[in-house]
Amino acid sequence: MGALGYSLEQALLSLWRGRSASLLSIATIALALFVLGAFLLITLNVEQLVGAWRGTAELSIYLQDDMSAAQRTALERQLDGSAVVAGHDYVSKSQARARFAALFPDLAGLAGGQEDDPFPASIEVRLRPGPGTEGAVDALAGRLRTTAGVSDVRYDRRWIDRLVTLANIVGAVGLLLVSVLSVAGALSVAIVVRLALFARRDEVEIMRLVGAPLAYIRGPFVTEGLLHGGVGALIAIALLLAGLAAVRAEYGPAVQAALGVAPVWLLPLNLCGLVVLGGMLVGGLGGMVAAWSSR
Repeated sequence: MGALGYSLEQALLSLWRGRSASLLSIATIALALFVLGAFLLITLNVEQLVGAWRGTAELSIYLQDDMSAAQRTALERQLDGSAVVAGHDYVSKSQARARFAALFPDLAGLAGGQEDDPFPASIEVRLRPGPGTEGAVDALAGRLRTTAGVSDVRYDRRWIDRLVTLANIVGAVGLLLVSVLSVAGALSVAIVVRLALFARRDEVEIMRLVGAPLAYIRGPFVTEGLLHGGVGALIAIALLLAGLAAVRAEYGPAVQAALGVAPVWLLPLNLCGLVVLGGMLVGGLGGMVAAWSSR
């Protein structure tokens, strides 16, 4: 039997003998990798959402209720004369109310009746994509805010930039949390493997005295750490899949309708591979730390 086969056999036996303690380290690694996978999924969805929104960035011009036809005509001429405007559509108060009811049917009753419709009429402006247009769009938005009959102007790109900033903050917090949990997972694996090493101290000492290769002495403990991490990674992936399935079943259509983009509901293979690799690295590090004491 080669060193790899011997290490795997001994690691499995050690896992079974110390299964109660092993469950704690596996659960810690699974928690760390579940958090990592969740934040990676959030990042993937935000990147997809931002990419889709950047390609269809719009200006939303909200009109005052007493805006006259002449003021609206002057506003539309101003839009037609702008080089960054690809087109525009008028959305009446009733159309805005119908959109709200379609997106949020449970809240449609709160919108009031036709006589006290809270939704303003608006003009949705499609912008021409291209580098260097942000300044021109900002200047256009500034002019539109001072145009007669306009109550407010909302620029999608600003909300996109805020979303990216928020995603970066969330990602930094998630990275910090994952780092703490990974260290805890590695330490728990090291403790469990050290316990297994202590239980086999006589056997290890005999192997050292007879000149057994280090691969046979330390290999089982490193392999045990790798198994801790691998099992924890598989548990994390299973939890992520179950969570995604539950969220998709409950909120899938509403989320897609509200965002206008289909979220990432399935775990990409590269993400699964990253989770498994991360788990094995954490577990293997813990096993190496414990095996080092077998010198």
